[in-house]
Amino acid sequence: MRTDTALVTMLVASLASCSPATEEAAPAETAEAAAAAIAAFGAGENASPFAIGSLQAASLKDAAFAPANDNMTLAINETKADVDALLTAAGLATDVLQLSVQPLIVRTADRVLLFDTGNGPSGMLSASMATAGVEPGAVTDIFISHSHGDHVGGLVGADGALAFPNAAVHISVNEWAAMQANAQLASLVTTVTPKVATFEPGADRVPGTVKAVDIQGHTPGHSGYLITSGEASLLYIGDTMHHSVISVQRPDWTIAFDGDAPLAQESRKAVLASAAGSGQRVYSVHFPFPGLGKFENRDGTFVWVAE
Repeated sequence: MRTDTALVTMLVASLASCSPATEEAAPAETAEAAAAAIAAFGAGENASPFAIGSLQAASLKDAAFAPANDNMTLAINETKADVDALLTAAGLATDVLQLSVQPLIVRTADRVLLFDTGNGPSGMLSASMATAGVEPGAVTDIFISHSHGDHVGGLVGADGALAFPNAAVHISVNEWAAMQANAQLASLVTTVTPKVATFEPGADRVPGTVKAVDIQGHTPGHSGYLITSGEASLLYIGDTMHHSVISVQRPDWTIAFDGDAPLAQESRKAVLASAAGSGQRVYSVHFPFPGLGKFENRDGTFVWVAE
């Protein structure tokens, strides 16, 4: 079994450097005034606005799916009885595992930033963006966590053309290489290539606002993103975790989607420990909508506390 202790240590150090500052935050009225200066997103059952300091943000519902609770997707090599006990304790059904897909949109004074793009034509991102009041052409930057279909499918529309024609597509150099090597994504790759801006793991993408976080194991170049505004920040964790109970309370349990399961498990534990220790606000693409909250360590077990 691969441990990659050095890589995990680097991740912990990176997350620690990203943690919210301990100095006193700006007065609430100042933050509110700054946030009001940026147009707010519209709200509805498929769009949930919130603020990150002076930045306006919104969770955008794209899809929901419910794989069977059969140890074939999450908790591989565990017993169904163990999974059932965990779900029952959390007040959840035990027949299926409820997962969602919700890209994140953030508006700064001069940019509109979209984090992942959902499933594409089969999803409802377009409708959610309309609820939020954002035209596709207004998006200036797209930040891809990794190249699985429920994260890159929305880069193109049903007609095969760019869904966000004016946006640069930021993706780590390792993930872009993996995406180019995926024959199933050949057409999409051809379409988006002129818009792609690759980066090295952990790079600043919008200085002072968006920094990539190298969270390894899920795919060859999987990235999280730290979004910062003054003393406030939000950690977008991509597919570091999938289920708000199983992935959080049992980070050692294997997930079928992880390319390097042992490394992904170590990364999960590192993210949980760092975020819980610092009080870092977190955004998870697959947790129950709107996917916003924090991790807490309760007597040695991490739990997800939704906002």
